[in-house]
Amino acid sequence: MEFRQHQLANGLTILAECNPDAYFGAYGIFVRAGSRDEQAEIGGVSHFLEHMVFKGTPTRSAEQVNLELDELGSSSNARTGEESTIYHAAVLPEFQTALIELLTDLMRPALRLEDFETEKKVIIEEIMMYQDQPPYGGHEQLMLEYFGGHPLGQSVLGTVESVGNLTPESMRNYFAQRYSPGNMALIAAGKVDFERLVEDAERLCGAWTPCTVQRPVAQVTPRSGFSTLHKPNSTLQYVLQLSPGPATEDEDRDGGSRIYWKMLDSGLAESAGIGSYEYLGAGLAMSYFCCEPKLAQENLELLNSILAEALAGVTAKELELAKQKIVAQILLASERTEARMFSVGGQWLNNQSFKTPAEIANQYRCVTLDQVNAVAKKYPLGNCRTLSIGPRTDLSPG
Repeated sequence: MEFRQHQLANGLTILAECNPDAYFGAYGIFVRAGSRDEQAEIGGVSHFLEHMVFKGTPTRSAEQVNLELDELGSSSNARTGEESTIYHAAVLPEFQTALIELLTDLMRPALRLEDFETEKKVIIEEIMMYQDQPPYGGHEQLMLEYFGGHPLGQSVLGTVESVGNLTPESMRNYFAQRYSPGNMALIAAGKVDFERLVEDAERLCGAWTPCTVQRPVAQVTPRSGFSTLHKPNSTLQYVLQLSPGPATEDEDRDGGSRIYWKMLDSGLAESAGIGSYEYLGAGLAMSYFCCEPKLAQENLELLNSILAEALAGVTAKELELAKQKIVAQILLASERTEARMFSVGGQWLNNQSFKTPAEIANQYRCVTLDQVNAVAKKYPLGNCRTLSIGPRTDLSPG
């Protein structure tokens, strides 16, 4: 494999991990535009804009976009998060130029008024549907309670009110501010003709007008506490917790096996786990479980005790088992071309230098017990914000 990079005069970055032995190429356009970049009154505009991109361009209708994706035999999708919007597809090598022509055209959408009003209804229905599905918008409520007024606490989908009040003009203004070429990257992995990729990008994107894009990094003041979202018709009780963790740029950033053995293997919970989220200027650890309501208090106390044990320190055996699992997951994922595309793009989003799967795996192999225990003390999991969701309203944080 060979890592290649290039930057157009207008600031558009082109990165590729070229693998001549791959059977196809995966391509993505990564944009540093997400819910943290939105003012409250236009909450959800990044996600809404992602939808509008596929409604067509000045030269393609929505039907033509979908037809071309099918004709290319592509596996395609898009996603919006707190810090990025990503459009991606995978095709056979002979369709590379055709796909790049389509993807780059989508990055200059028509944003037609009739499409805007139709898609607004679709997104409002999506928000309402999500609120009806377990755990009933609990993640969004917990993020809001944890972050308070910080932009990271805003819902990616927005609210019924904010989306309902959005105008085409406000979306066009947001697009002009965030979809500047210097705030975007064309990422590829697999069987990629890099010279042709650069030529196509220059031909198709070289005339895009750049502008200055800023992302203020406001200080995060986490808010601990306990709250309840009463859902009397739910058959399960859900508990979510957020704790401070290392940020994207934090050197400490680099499993939940105790939770598995004590909560899942024992049959006390239907599902349970812990994971990390890394953002610019802030990081999170999220722990969760869902179970029969009658077992919720017992499980909450058990979860708190597991997190307290982690603060006291992990063992050498636990560390080795965790490293083996993580390294295996990294190397297994490296077999998938699309996963490599996301890895390269993720490193660009986070302003990190390129690392191969082997280099990333070796970083984990080199983690020491002292480093893990130091991070556990620096970011105590017990200092958390907890949200209980379900029929019970009497749970106590303990």
